[in-house]
Amino acid sequence: MENSKGTALHITKRPAHVLAIFYFLFSIFLISGGCGAPGEPVAPAPTVPVAVKDLEAHQAGDGVELSFTLPSNSISGEKLAGPPAVEILRGAVKPDGSEDAKSFRVVYTIPGAMLESYRAGERVRFTDPIAPEETKAHPGGAVAYLVRTRASQKRASGDSNAVSVRVYPVAAPIASVEARVTESGVELAWTEPSGTAAESAINAITSYRIYRSEIHAPAIASPPQELPPGKAESRATLLASSETNSYRDTSAVFDHTYAYTVRSVIRVDGNELESSDSPPVIVTPRDIFPPSVPQGLVAALLPGVAAGAVVVELSWSINVETDLGGYRVYRSEQEGTRGQLVTPDLLPTPAVRDTSVEPGHRYWYTVTAVDRAGNESAPCAPVVVEVTQPLP
Repeated sequence: MENSKGTALHITKRPAHVLAIFYFLFSIFLISGGCGAPGEPVAPAPTVPVAVKDLEAHQAGDGVELSFTLPSNSISGEKLAGPPAVEILRGAVKPDGSEDAKSFRVVYTIPGAMLESYRAGERVRFTDPIAPEETKAHPGGAVAYLVRTRASQKRASGDSNAVSVRVYPVAAPIASVEARVTESGVELAWTEPSGTAAESAINAITSYRIYRSEIHAPAIASPPQELPPGKAESRATLLASSETNSYRDTSAVFDHTYAYTVRSVIRVDGNELESSDSPPVIVTPRDIFPPSVPQGLVAALLPGVAAGAVVVELSWSINVETDLGGYRVYRSEQEGTRGQLVTPDLLPTPAVRDTSVEPGHRYWYTVTAVDRAGNESAPCAPVVVEVTQPLP
């Protein structure tokens, strides 16, 4: 090619790798130019717990007890910082027996800080009270439940599995329980209730169930307060069943404090249904019961180590109490009085030698048994020993 003056125009060809570097730098320039202003801050995504999958429900007295495992992780797999709040939803049941998803409404919210008082082992237990008049008006009526948890106000977990339960009238709560501490255990007695909480006829009571929880010192610094709605007696477990209106708890330990509640049981459509709890009776059994009186005390006069000295050897039958602490031996020179201790310490075995007797004296010996709590038995029948002269 020539220009207008006829001179040649030369176009220099650049190597391909030089052009590639140029385009790369140009693109970097364009990108950096677009990021000159900072963007809007992005809010962190709310923590969402995984959904509860093991919700269960059953009738408990005039109410429905729900139990489930509290989630510990979020849907992203992270461990939750603390217990999430729990929302309890109640709903209706369709004629075909399925839960009506559109009917569920939140009826209770339990803050995460309060969940510890509803824990029973690894599960949360909450009782939704239902008015006895309602169960009387609609015996066998079904109610449905599901739960959600919430770690933030912005977003709750997914719904749990839905459950439903039929609720029937049950026996009225037992009005009161009386407790009496005996040497063999805590004896409980109550009056058999009649009718239901809604005062209607019911099936005959088939048995009673006794529940017991142990209360530690800080929890009994003041009189028991009213439990919050939905909360069962703290850590109460089934102790035993009884077909009569009394029961003896032989497993109670002295100086431990227990709360007892009793529920009556009826049978409806093949299912056993318990009443609500009786008012709790709180008992701290004390060991005020002495061991049995030692038996079979015998005495023998024997020569002592020194010339002319004598000793009195005493022995008796061993006591069988498991909490036996030992024995005390008393000696008196006057009939009918206990006298003085032969040894200052408790004797661990049923035998002792009295080396302090003197010839020409008459002695009356008695023995008592003492348990580990310090309770002392009555003395055994006295044995008299007369030391008239030194033995040869």
